[in-house]
Amino acid sequence: MLELAATVGIRGGSEMAAVPTEAPIASVSVELTEALSVGLARPLFLIALPLGVLAIWALLFHGAEGTASERSRRLLFAARVLVVALVVLGAAGPYTVQSRETAGEPTVTLLVDRSDSMAVSPDVSNRLESSIESEGVSVRRVPVGTNDTSPVGDAVAANLREGGEVVLLSDGRVTSGQPLGEATALARSVNATVSVVSPDPRTTERYVTVAGPDKASRGVENRFAARIDGVGPNTSATLTVRVDGEQVAERTTETVPTTVEFNHTFNSTGSHTVTAEIDALDRFSENDVYRKTVRVVEQPEILYVSPGEYPYRDYLGQLYDVDTAEEVPEDLSEYYAVVVQDAPADSVGNVDHLQEFVIEGGGLVVVGGQNSFERGGYEGSNLASMLPVTVGEGQRSATNIVLAVDVSGSAEEGMRIQKATALSVLDQLGDENEVGLVGFNFQAYRVASVEPLSENRGELRDKIRRLRSGGATDIAAGVRGGGELLGDRRGTVILVSDGHDSPDEAAAVASGLADRGIRVVTVGAGERINERTLRTIAGAGGGSYFRATETTQLGILFGSAGAPGASGLVVLDRTHFVTSGVTLTASPDSFNDVSVRSGASFLVAGENGQPALATWRYGLGRVATVTAHGEDGTLDGLLREPDSLLLTRTTNYAVGDPERKATGVVGVPDTRVGESTSVTYRGTERPEAADVSFQRVGEETYRASLTPDEAGYYEVLNATYAANYPREYAAFGPDPALRTLVEGTGGEEYTVAQGQRIARAAAQRSVGVRPVRTDWTWLPILFGLLLFTIEVSYRRLQVRRRNRPADGGLP
Repeated sequence: MLELAATVGIRGGSEMAAVPTEAPIASVSVELTEALSVGLARPLFLIALPLGVLAIWALLFHGAEGTASERSRRLLFAARVLVVALVVLGAAGPYTVQSRETAGEPTVTLLVDRSDSMAVSPDVSNRLESSIESEGVSVRRVPVGTNDTSPVGDAVAANLREGGEVVLLSDGRVTSGQPLGEATALARSVNATVSVVSPDPRTTERYVTVAGPDKASRGVENRFAARIDGVGPNTSATLTVRVDGEQVAERTTETVPTTVEFNHTFNSTGSHTVTAEIDALDRFSENDVYRKTVRVVEQPEILYVSPGEYPYRDYLGQLYDVDTAEEVPEDLSEYYAVVVQDAPADSVGNVDHLQEFVIEGGGLVVVGGQNSFERGGYEGSNLASMLPVTVGEGQRSATNIVLAVDVSGSAEEGMRIQKATALSVLDQLGDENEVGLVGFNFQAYRVASVEPLSENRGELRDKIRRLRSGGATDIAAGVRGGGELLGDRRGTVILVSDGHDSPDEAAAVASGLADRGIRVVTVGAGERINERTLRTIAGAGGGSYFRATETTQLGILFGSAGAPGASGLVVLDRTHFVTSGVTLTASPDSFNDVSVRSGASFLVAGENGQPALATWRYGLGRVATVTAHGEDGTLDGLLREPDSLLLTRTTNYAVGDPERKATGVVGVPDTRVGESTSVTYRGTERPEAADVSFQRVGEETYRASLTPDEAGYYEVLNATYAANYPREYAAFGPDPALRTLVEGTGGEEYTVAQGQRIARAAAQRSVGVRPVRTDWTWLPILFGLLLFTIEVSYRRLQVRRRNRPADGGLP
């Protein structure tokens, strides 16, 4: 066949990827086996063969004279034709291409992070490079980042080669460009590996941050937390916190992290500042001050509707501007939310206006008791149609469930825990469900089809016990595999994993499944768990995240009799705004008989699985139901700390944005130097401000983007926002994302002293099966000359032996 280019595969010592070999365009070749082909580099020279044969025939037979016999002429003709054929074959350039294991030229691509966050760690790049090169392996050094910019993800992506490897000398703190998760996905797509060297910090560095509400109500106490963190040897640091320039806290400490909590009540509306500053002897001064702004608004107006007098009304009055009524009036325009407590459906008032109020963005909280829900005629009423629960305990409905268990290499250390967790999850699922099993590493494997659990529980337990670990981690593959096993059925994928992978792709897959009616629940299990990843995936998939110790709570969601061993209230979803960080100690003795609607968020349950708190969106508004109460109809222990935070969060959830009815600047989040923030303005006309250009983004809504280049407080249209130190100085030491990068691409974590090991690994990878071309031009020419010499020598010997002329005059 006509050979335009020859390719043979290579990757490492056994796998193969396309590598071109040189071949003349006019050459021809024939593939004898998968590993061997033969060809001619100059096949046009073969044209000379018939011409040569014709010339020899003419010399020996056409008009030939002499005494030579016919037999002698034929033998000589055959010998001379063979000589000519060998010479012509040599001129045509015979060659072979054979796949052989050969040693390549090993090279290490070393990405060296030069950003400021690496300044707290020793500079080991020269030492590492020398150690690698001492083993005869060349190093291609690529500098990454400078000053406060760390585009580590971009650098990794730019230096990836199909089947290749890079070594990253960095703390992995990405401050610009693509995150490491995207670089991990790209490396997997081209079958490349990324190894890491991340030296531990040796220089003392301290930085400060402040956490707390961005918006607050006037006259309401708020809690803030200032935190000193850092790396390196202990050193004394003094923290000073000021609110609107007035000192409110001071602490001196030598240990990190140290958190100083404080409460503050703002008595005037508008922008307020919270500034935390540390005095410490460390490497950088840029991060010694943290600035935060709090936008204080008037207390949102809330309507409280109840036929009785309950302590919850007084509790709300401490946080909001509360009006009290026995029933809902026609005009609700001044309110942000309506709270209805223990009221029969026929005494609530104008439910049609309440429904319209919620659909247009208002909030609604319905609190149960002895006169509501099943005892208040809610069933079939217009009020009940807005609620995330239905009246009546109801029967538990069966659902389709797929257990997706992580069996990747990153899970290997904790595989015993993974299996135990998966078995625990299985124990919580009721027999009425249909359950299947998927194992996954870099791809998903069907272990058991979706079948009634009442029939295959024992088989599933056995298959979970026999799972084996290995391979790279791709959580997205596990989520996708669970969805594929469910097929067209609605249901739930319960993902059991340590979470060591980028959440981006998996979250996107989970979101797609949620659109199909498939919820994704995540359970953290293993020696080391990346809860952030698992929470992100669960949030995108419309599900919840559970720790391995919380699997009994799955029984409430999927058909068991409750949460064995639990007492009091049980939080089912800690990722939700209402329940995040909430601690519950109360044990209400009564619950209304309700069941949670499909599509609603079941947040808190009683110890026997009774719904206690559920939420959902209704139109543009938010609705919550609290169905746990005391025998006397009050909320009992829920009004005492720390449980009272649950009621505050529930009401805040219903209220939503406390400035949604305001005009002027209603939002300008704090930012960092070099990062943009958006100014949101509501009004009938476009605002005018120096050096700020507003664009219309909605009805009576305008937005502008600002990017500060220095740290400090800034003002725009009488609203203040803070610009803090660059992100480069906000974290030091190896980023946990580095481990995910290494495990996700099959790389290695090296120490500074392992340069020789890096070199040996590179040399080993360079050994592979490669196409080796051998030119055989010399061989046929050599044989031709040898044959010609033998033939001539034989005829001369015959002449001497017989003492006669050379064979009758043959040429």
